[in-house]
Amino acid sequence: MKLLFVADGRSPIAVNWIRWWIDHGHEVYLASTFACDPISGLTGLDIVPVAFSGTKSTLKEGAKSPGGIWGARTLNLRLKIRQWAGPLTISRSAKRLREIIVRIQPELVHAMRIPYEGMIAADAIASLESPPPLLVSIWGNDFTLHAPSSPLMRHYTEWTAGVADAIHADCRRDIRLARQWGFPTDRPTFVAPGNGGIQSDVFYPPVEPVSAPVVINPRGFRGYVRNDIFFQSIPKVLAKRPEARFLCASMAGEPQALKWIDQLGIQGKVELLQPLPHHAMADVFRSAAVLVSPSTHDGTPNTLLEGMTCGCFPVAGDLESIREWITPGINGFLVDPAYSDSLAEAILSALDQPELRARAAEHNQRIIADRADYAQNMARAEAFYNRLVHPESKN
Repeated sequence: MKLLFVADGRSPIAVNWIRWWIDHGHEVYLASTFACDPISGLTGLDIVPVAFSGTKSTLKEGAKSPGGIWGARTLNLRLKIRQWAGPLTISRSAKRLREIIVRIQPELVHAMRIPYEGMIAADAIASLESPPPLLVSIWGNDFTLHAPSSPLMRHYTEWTAGVADAIHADCRRDIRLARQWGFPTDRPTFVAPGNGGIQSDVFYPPVEPVSAPVVINPRGFRGYVRNDIFFQSIPKVLAKRPEARFLCASMAGEPQALKWIDQLGIQGKVELLQPLPHHAMADVFRSAAVLVSPSTHDGTPNTLLEGMTCGCFPVAGDLESIREWITPGINGFLVDPAYSDSLAEAILSALDQPELRARAAEHNQRIIADRADYAQNMARAEAFYNRLVHPESKN
């Protein structure tokens, strides 16, 4: 198949998905909304900035945010600016993408999240006489955080849902929400993790269960992750388990994290990690007993599945999408991420019950094998693509 992906080419999630099609002999093009390095084997790469993604402040993925209360306010202000003013850039970016589609003539366009990749793709193909099928992926908080944030975001979310020929989501909740936002009930859907799933040769459990009281937060700094509550819970855990250690992914050098460590007096108990490649992150997961994901908006976090695969006992925000993976008290705990007492109690309960953690690890292995295996999911995705490209075929 000749495929055009509209995605953030810096994203490991997008790259992991796109890599499959390249490795399996398809003709693959990428229209990236951010400047990025080309993926080996791509037939073509174009850069299509949208919502200020071409500005210097947004070009480097993982760029450090300013610290302190002003850092949090700056992050929120940037998000608000993109949500209110970003949609004003869609028309111009869609024109550029339309030119690329006309030049390439792909058999399928796959936009990997609604804002803003799906929005410009929907706008680009809407005026074409013979448009290719449009598949749109839903990522985590497209509907719950971004869609209702401004009148134009609402409009373009509804527009994209109405134009899309098919929807891919990483949780069943977002299929339901897609219908509410205007995706027709007679069009096909596909549910699988956003990056395709777990690669079992990288992510697997440790030889022996972890006995050390090590807790990992793999979420980094995001506006919808309550890292403030996570850090506030640490002294409460240490009061009862002073030997506990806390690992924080992609937080090395973060001024806000360093400030919290100093304010809370937890120096020497918290390690702020650099961004790590998958194989190194898998080793970190295998060293931890408990994984904490205190998010207020989410679909299916890839890091949650990766940590569960590596034997971590998950403690996550109590969200509808997360309940698709975690049954409280069986294979994890769900908490209100706004309360540090609740989070600390859940972490302590997990650390104090090695038998529960062992049973949960076995349970989670079965879940991952059934629903989140990368090779199986991508084979299903390939069949789904084929049905979109060749609707006359019943196979």
